[in-house]
Amino acid sequence: MRSRLFWRRSAAAAGTYASAALGFGATVVALHVFSTETFGLYALVLAMTAFVQSLLDLTVEEALVKFGFRYTTREDWGRLRRLFESAIAFKLVGGVLATALLLAVAPFADTLLNKHGLETPLLIGAFIPLAQCTENVGGVAIVLRGRYDIRGFFLLVSMALRLTAIAVGATHGLSWTIAAMVFAQVVATAAISIAGWVAFHRFPQQAAVPLGEERRNILSFVAQSTAATAVISLTAPLSLLVLGRVSTTKEVAYFRAAMSPQQAFAVVSAPARLILLTEQTRDWERGSREAVFTGIRRYMLGMATLSLVILPLLLIFTPQLAKLLFSAKNVGAVDATRIVIVAGALRMVYGWTKSFPVSIGRPALRIWTHGVELLVLIPLVAVLGREWGATGAATAVLASSIAFCLYWTFLFLRIRREPAAPGATLEAALP
Repeated sequence: MRSRLFWRRSAAAAGTYASAALGFGATVVALHVFSTETFGLYALVLAMTAFVQSLLDLTVEEALVKFGFRYTTREDWGRLRRLFESAIAFKLVGGVLATALLLAVAPFADTLLNKHGLETPLLIGAFIPLAQCTENVGGVAIVLRGRYDIRGFFLLVSMALRLTAIAVGATHGLSWTIAAMVFAQVVATAAISIAGWVAFHRFPQQAAVPLGEERRNILSFVAQSTAATAVISLTAPLSLLVLGRVSTTKEVAYFRAAMSPQQAFAVVSAPARLILLTEQTRDWERGSREAVFTGIRRYMLGMATLSLVILPLLLIFTPQLAKLLFSAKNVGAVDATRIVIVAGALRMVYGWTKSFPVSIGRPALRIWTHGVELLVLIPLVAVLGREWGATGAATAVLASSIAFCLYWTFLFLRIRREPAAPGATLEAALP
């Protein structure tokens, strides 16, 4: 059993790291092939797509994980089926609405952002939310089987398809690149959906039954998760869009390039976070609170040690790495990249905060914490970005990351002191 668990964890880590490398490689390819201005437009198109998708997409995946483990533990297969059927319907509606809104906004994109050349690629990119909408539902079915190693493999498949799309499309221009990305997303979603269907049908199959008295709790969980995810997902694209409004396309390109290390740091912790989400949710449902807190302490110690080792080297060699990865034409991103590296290391240490609220059934915690981050970030991007471009925006990212981590420290200490009695919730103590 231990060897099987070790294999699954190792495979999940390998798949996630490899997918991250390919995802980063896609950004590197775009940086090298596109001109700085075109890469800036590329970043704005994807930011606008992500922004609208975040506004209209219902986050049902976290409720699927939380209540899915509850129903599998109880062997309540009828409710599990109804939960998945409802999730797919919600995701399809969200994808259709996001695509429709993007198609409506695209003709006005140049005016909104004071740029030229956004309309056609955004009209094409409008179909990304629809192509992607059910991808994570299939992923949850795989996770509920305890096969986060297979989930990691499909992350790798998805990123490989995206890299291929960008490598093929970039030489033909921005619009062709976005079209290739839409096609790649369709293939990736189809692949994981089929795997998820197979995983789900390995559970005992019973006819769907009403969710009953838990329906209200599930809808509340979905509403809170959706609000939290919207706040989280809006942060990066909104900062890019705000910078695009107050500064030049070139500075947007530098800022998007500089944000790559933050994504890399997030990926370093991704396998551990996937394992935490799966195992800590199960532990919390079984009443093993102390096991959850112990896992968080070990995670933070490991990531803090890793940060102390790699951070000085990354800061010293940032100019060389930027020239190698971003190409010589984008070396203007060096100062911003150094600042984002510090912010990324800090967020990596606090990476457990992505899964912890879901595991303990309190997704609303992320609304408050990421809300604080957003309130600090966006005004600072507007002010500092106008004055210092990408470097100013990166400084805003660091300031908001510090605020986020400080607030989470306060909340975690309060949760740690809470009694284990049912009904004791931190949300009641929040403003």
